[in-house]
Amino acid sequence: MTHPAVLLLAYGSPDRLDEVEAYYTDIRRGNPPTPELLEELVARYRAIGGGSPLSRIVEAQRAALEAELARRGRPMPVYAGMRHIEPKIATVVAGMADDGVTDAVAIALAPQASMSVEGYRRAVDAACAAVGDRAPRVAFVESWCREPDFIAGLAATTGEALARFPDPAAVRLMFTAHSLPQRVVDAGDTYPSELADTARLVAEALGRATYDFAYQSAGRTDEPWLGPEILAEIRRLGADGATELVVSPVGFIADHLEVLYDIDIEAQGVARSLGIHLERPRMLNDDPHLVSALAGIVERTLPLADAAASTPAAGSR
Repeated sequence: MTHPAVLLLAYGSPDRLDEVEAYYTDIRRGNPPTPELLEELVARYRAIGGGSPLSRIVEAQRAALEAELARRGRPMPVYAGMRHIEPKIATVVAGMADDGVTDAVAIALAPQASMSVEGYRRAVDAACAAVGDRAPRVAFVESWCREPDFIAGLAATTGEALARFPDPAAVRLMFTAHSLPQRVVDAGDTYPSELADTARLVAEALGRATYDFAYQSAGRTDEPWLGPEILAEIRRLGADGATELVVSPVGFIADHLEVLYDIDIEAQGVARSLGIHLERPRMLNDDPHLVSALAGIVERTLPLADAAASTPAAGSR
């Protein structure tokens, strides 16, 4: 008898300022940041209210997906593990094994395949290896950047932002995503092409023939990162005479530092200094479009014919 489940995978982000140092150290593979780097990051979290809402959003996504699968007649537990804060992926996978989960679909809450998604895969593999023979068989979803309900959700929220202007068709539209080191793409990473697909599909759904694309939130290293960079692109648009702009971060699905600070504070400040009215769409978070997209992925990935009869009650974890 199989006991399937879903494992959502998220980056994790500190809820409180006193968690920032441990979080930053974990990101740096155990190397503590310098006092200057730590204070800079603490200041950014302070500017968005003293912590990230990401953990709460992931829990809302988890609960909404579990409810949606039950509504579709596919009841099964949905778990969520984080890379850099608790509950860590290893802890969650061990708990799944304790709960008797035999098969799982793992979905990184990052739609486009990239080095980051590969990091989630390695974390799941290591967690399963630590559990040993009790580990569930995991089907890992590589990418879902073209998922129709995901695209529909981005089109809906971006359309809402455009509609805040008197003449939406005249507003410049810029899609953004997290930058990566250039060397990763030079080695064959498909991230840029997947982002291009997401942006194109959203633009088509909006009936937009033209749009801009920029990368944001590059790491603090000396090596080259993917561009063009968002602040430079906003300045370019300003020099071209643009006065209205929607920045739609299609590489992200939830409110977190890269949206709430890098766009809402940093990019907004540059735009305002140039006389540009910048609007950002609301993030999908636990929007029904996103939840439906994730449920569809689960249904296609796991053999669920006997799920209702063979799984623990929805909500058990």
